[in-house]
Amino acid sequence: MTPRRRFGQNFLTDAHYVRRIVDAIAPQPGDNLIEIGPGLGALTAPLIDRAAPIAAVEIDRDLAARLRQRFGPDVLTLHEGDALDFDFTRQGDALRAVGNLPYNISTPLLFHLLPSVDRLRDVHVMLQKEVVARMAAKPGSADYGRLTVMLQVSFAIQRLFVIPPGAFHPAPKVDSAFVRLVPLREHAPAIADRGHFARVVSAAFGQRRKTLKNALAAFGDEARLRAAGVDPAARGETLAVADFVRLAEALAPRR
Repeated sequence: MTPRRRFGQNFLTDAHYVRRIVDAIAPQPGDNLIEIGPGLGALTAPLIDRAAPIAAVEIDRDLAARLRQRFGPDVLTLHEGDALDFDFTRQGDALRAVGNLPYNISTPLLFHLLPSVDRLRDVHVMLQKEVVARMAAKPGSADYGRLTVMLQVSFAIQRLFVIPPGAFHPAPKVDSAFVRLVPLREHAPAIADRGHFARVVSAAFGQRRKTLKNALAAFGDEARLRAAGVDPAARGETLAVADFVRLAEALAPRR
């Protein structure tokens, strides 16, 4: 099967890393598992062996046909289409999402999963190593940004291990990393308006050189920033996730 560039396909082919990934996921019978982009089925087969039946979402029609030939509907429920259009909120509770995500859609797909956080048990995905660094970054670091805040406000994030280019066909030009996201659930901060929170975070990182006073001028004046305990002269990358939660609350539209 020739990988298709438009789908960002890099097939995992190294049996050693397949075993490490599946062992890290630790699938069990009865798990509500869904694989994003199963491709040639390198992960699909061992996931089925341990936890059948499972589900999967595949955009490539030719690959979907191969998967249907290989795995019967009793062990694999295959949804053919774009994962960015797929409604994960309708897949039941304690959902375990797994996938080797194409680099070109990795960040949009992570944001697409956010509305499903209350239904998710965990997420295990392979991503470009630099993206994982951004996901797990600390305030004040160069990697800390919008993606960091939007994910860490809902998930505990753990980078598990790095996967070299040679584990894939074709080999990407960068390292990948395997990462685990676990919903914070009752430990997550309360956010009254998720849409407003997302807009504040996006504006704070829209131009990293801008101070928060300037970046968030459309939301409120300096007094409202100070009311949240935030220095108007600070920049977004210096604020912890909890600071952004307080800041969004202080900048909420007044009724």
